[in-house]
Amino acid sequence: MAITRSASIILSMVLLPVLLSADDNPSIKGIYKRLPGHQYSSDGKTVEVVEFMSFYCGHCYELEKSIPVIKGNFPKKIKWRIVPIYWGKGSPKPGEAYLLAVDEGKGELMKKALFDAVFIQKKDIGDVEVLDELGAKLGLGFDFSRRLRAGDKAKDVGEASIMSKTYDIDETPTLIIAGNLKVSPGLVDHNMDIFRDNAIVILKSILKD
Repeated sequence: MAITRSASIILSMVLLPVLLSADDNPSIKGIYKRLPGHQYSSDGKTVEVVEFMSFYCGHCYELEKSIPVIKGNFPKKIKWRIVPIYWGKGSPKPGEAYLLAVDEGKGELMKKALFDAVFIQKKDIGDVEVLDELGAKLGLGFDFSRRLRAGDKAKDVGEASIMSKTYDIDETPTLIIAGNLKVSPGLVDHNMDIFRDNAIVILKSILKD
């Protein structure tokens, strides 16, 4: 049954554009939701992908391994932006640590370090001491620790949470492609391989050769 369901999802991705309006970008294929109140934005040469994610999220960790594959299909055509959010009892501190690392040009390294800490080493990434250790290993030094403890990025993480509500984000990871195409795991039975392939199908429909 699972194989049949997966095959059905893949077939619909390839063959059926998901449309809310017959006149609105009818050539875009794949499985997604078009967001009312948000404008489609792409010139067909480049496109922005906004990833709403949580460092506590297992599916986000899975997607991390697929991002190079997605980007590799479209060299220099995708601007990928990370928006860290958190749910329930999760801490905002991992998101703050990530944004501080971005300021120092080490955002990708911090992202990988955070995922490794929580999913491989089973550490509490809400603990500032743990985040201090990660920062030190990345060479971020005392200023990183000071700014983290002072909450320098707390406002940014709060704004990310507000932003997630404007895009009706109810699970992570969720991609917003070209401004108003929402792609979430629930649309593909939470199968992250299909999620990756679906994103590629959508992007191929948007980006011109």
